[in-house]
Amino acid sequence: MSSSDPPSVPDPGGTSGPTGSDPSPDPDAMVAVPEVTAPPASAETAVPPSRRGASTFTIEGRSAPALFVIGWLATLVGFGMIAVALLSGDTSAGRILLIVGLLMLAIGLIAAAGSQGVERRVRAVLPYVGPSPFLVFAAVLPVSILAGVLVALPLHALGVPLDGPFGALVAVSVQAIVYVSLVRLLVVDTGALSWRHMGVLALDRTAFGEIAGGALWAIPIIGLTVVVTDILLAIFPVKPVSPLPPTADPLGFALSLLVGVIIAPFGEEILFRAFATTAWVRALGLRRGVIQAALIFAFAHVLTVSGANAGDAFGLAAVGFGSRIPIAIALGWLFVRRRTMWASFGLHAAFNGILLVIAEVASRSI
Repeated sequence: MSSSDPPSVPDPGGTSGPTGSDPSPDPDAMVAVPEVTAPPASAETAVPPSRRGASTFTIEGRSAPALFVIGWLATLVGFGMIAVALLSGDTSAGRILLIVGLLMLAIGLIAAAGSQGVERRVRAVLPYVGPSPFLVFAAVLPVSILAGVLVALPLHALGVPLDGPFGALVAVSVQAIVYVSLVRLLVVDTGALSWRHMGVLALDRTAFGEIAGGALWAIPIIGLTVVVTDILLAIFPVKPVSPLPPTADPLGFALSLLVGVIIAPFGEEILFRAFATTAWVRALGLRRGVIQAALIFAFAHVLTVSGANAGDAFGLAAVGFGSRIPIAIALGWLFVRRRTMWASFGLHAAFNGILLVIAEVASRSI
């Protein structure tokens, strides 16, 4: 199979209209028709000119008007409540308002994604008839935050450090569950794409072979990543921090490996390769689909970056984003080439695992 072939893509069912055309009239059969002059349009009968956004912000002709309205209203209310909560500062009322705002935002974005998917399926004019990966990814964010808060509260009450290996294990596991759940709810259960269409195949002997084959690409991609990172660090003199720092403890290191090699790659491959890359390759073509999915993958990894000041935070975000572009493109290319998520999962797992081992060994040798 050539590298230009997209992942398993079903026939884009349906067209937007009849495939035939009306036969041309016979000139010999045409007869003269008296000319009729239309009366001048009055204010009541005149058709208003087309305005930008007139067909977007309306429920007229919508196949799921309730979802459309809920999506817009809940999203706007959620954003408003979050803004007020942030302006309120770190107060009890502000925290409660922030949680409620995130809940409203999550409801609104999920409803908007559902509405978009319904409209695309009904019109059936696009090769991909599900919600935009941008919209699904936007819905993932507030849901992940809310789920993380619900899990963090009991951990905090039990005295478990949230930034430790066990806290990271729980947080990343919850995030992976959110990824898989929303892809299933908004994409698979609606019939936009099946798991098989997205290359999520059974974990059998063939799948393990694909995982091993993908892992072989880890060393050259790590080498390229090191070169890109060195160039970026020369431009932005910052000190990046690993999301899974060395633990100097056997149990902590084992938990970090479980998170970095199994749980995080699985959830991210479901969202960014199986779903986003498949959808965008169908809708936009091979090259643009892979690049767009790679960019959103890299962007997702710098959303929570912070620094001592604005310049430091920008530098850390730029280095974090740019250094992930090589692995992001490689993951998309391998996924498209092999037509299975397990190949890109193998590369992702090996890439993370090797870097974790190197960081752990380096920390213990100091």
